[in-house]
Amino acid sequence: MKLSSPHMTLLCSSLLLLAACGKGGEQGPPKAPPPQVGVIRAVPQNSPLTRELVGRLSAHRSADVRARVAGVLLKRDYDEGTDVHKGQLLFQIDPAPLKAVLDASLASLAQAQATYSNDKTTAARVRALATKGFVSTSDLDNANAAERSAAAAVQVARANVQSARINLGYASVRSPIDGRAGQQQVTEGALVGNGAATLLTTVDQIDPMYVNFTMSVAALEQMREAQRKGNVTLADPDKAAVQITLPDGSAYAQAGVLDFSDSTVNPATGAVNLRASIPNPSHSLLPGMYVTLKADLGLQHNVFLIPQQAVLRDTVGAYVMTVAGDGKVARKDVAATAMRQGDWVITQGLKAGDEVVVSGVQKVKEGEPAKASPWHPADATSGTAPSGR
Repeated sequence: MKLSSPHMTLLCSSLLLLAACGKGGEQGPPKAPPPQVGVIRAVPQNSPLTRELVGRLSAHRSADVRARVAGVLLKRDYDEGTDVHKGQLLFQIDPAPLKAVLDASLASLAQAQATYSNDKTTAARVRALATKGFVSTSDLDNANAAERSAAAAVQVARANVQSARINLGYASVRSPIDGRAGQQQVTEGALVGNGAATLLTTVDQIDPMYVNFTMSVAALEQMREAQRKGNVTLADPDKAAVQITLPDGSAYAQAGVLDFSDSTVNPATGAVNLRASIPNPSHSLLPGMYVTLKADLGLQHNVFLIPQQAVLRDTVGAYVMTVAGDGKVARKDVAATAMRQGDWVITQGLKAGDEVVVSGVQKVKEGEPAKASPWHPADATSGTAPSGR
């Protein structure tokens, strides 16, 4: 059928419209611009080597106060749970039997001294007669022996008197150290010290305090290996600082010092025992408390401090996203085992100059481009996007 001129014009217009629609379908939607992210430049620096551990407090010195002589406990002369001084009277044991023993010992000493005086005079007389030949050699020997025996008896009697005086002094039980006296273990009227040194109470010196903790052999070996490579300078045990956190989560105001590191591994735990000394002037710390402590064990060299939000983790481990020189995003696996003031301490995986994505890290994909601009801590608090560069 032959088409008229108006029909031909309409057909051509329709074909041109269909061609234009098909060409537009092949182009697809416009591509989204690369995400804008905030980055920081990785700069190597030195950082304290710290470890967060759990420790238990113990008294600086602890002395068991025991009854050293047998007798009946008459009274307690201190208030339980109060501070006492060295030499302060704590308990009184009935001194009457011990006083009687002392009196008997003094009488025995007087008797021995009288016997010695008589034997000494007799021996001197016999020696004078022996020079003139009026007594036999046997009589002279007997007189000298009696004098020596009497002198020895005087020494024994004097030792018995001294022992009796010491025991009488033990009837007044005194504190061996300055510290806080604990609960009374026996009551008045009880027989103490009969065959064993009965425990009466305990005195603990709690200023300063000790905090005892352990560190695994693996952690110590890592530190030593880093020291051999020059990446870590371990602290002097006399200068290593320790900061503790109380059970309620508050930080203790006084810092301590690491003062002991065992030279052997505890076979029961497979760890090394360490100890720090903590000032306790207000006596707010008590023996037996568990605390969290942060020990400053040395100085790490050439590490990177990266904000916490920039470090991500998956099944492989910790990693960060970086923007390379070509503007594309790259993943870098890192070693992040410690934190310092809100930043992760990165010991492996980064190099100087790497641009680490801090803000907008959820928008980027590995291998895709990103528009990077400097990140500042104020950006995180204000919630504003970093300005482009």
